[in-house]
Amino acid sequence: MTDAEQSPFAIEADRLTKIYGSGNTEVVAMRDASMKVKRGEVVALLGPSGSGKSTFLTAVGLINPPTTGSISIRGQLVLKGQTPHTNLRSFRRRHVGFIFQKSNLIPFLSAVENVQIALELNGDTARAARQRAIELMDYLGVSDRAGNLPSMLSGGQQQRVAVARALANRPSVILADEPTAALDSHRGRQVMELFAKVAHEQGAGVIVVTHDQRALDVFDTIYEMEDGIMRQQG
Repeated sequence: MTDAEQSPFAIEADRLTKIYGSGNTEVVAMRDASMKVKRGEVVALLGPSGSGKSTFLTAVGLINPPTTGSISIRGQLVLKGQTPHTNLRSFRRRHVGFIFQKSNLIPFLSAVENVQIALELNGDTARAARQRAIELMDYLGVSDRAGNLPSMLSGGQQQRVAVARALANRPSVILADEPTAALDSHRGRQVMELFAKVAHEQGAGVIVVTHDQRALDVFDTIYEMEDGIMRQQG
């Protein structure tokens, strides 16, 4: 096992700053934001709209690199400023899972096919992908809906399938952006508890951006962002 693989952290974001524009049009969307998430830890990121939460999430998700700062995943430096230290697209596909406010399931594929396709795109055979997809749906309690189209699922069931898809390639990091915004209080809490289960049992580092403060007790650590500045609660 390499030193990087022995790191206790799923993700380490160090002093991330994101600046859009320049001169009179310069906007600092995020300033010196730092966060360390251990393997098996589930973290909430709170803050009002426009505070920089989504900017942080897309930065650590290797979609929208920061202007300055560094990002390491499982102890491996992957990005310093805007300079990649690996193939970001390939690394993201293998190590980062995303869940959004809407499940974004492919409407003409069944629930299990929505999970299966993520594996096939990463090189798995159809048979292996199908088996893994069914195992994940069983783990997340929606195996009885495997053959249903997304339109036949409730909002909570759709999000569970989306979580299964995010878990498909055994990511080190799972990033969720307002995943309970469209759900009622009961289903929202179920989804939050699901993220805690996934983090603790699968050993992934999970970051959940949320406005929903009804289920904060399920999180191990809570951060807040305001005006692009991040602080850890407590």
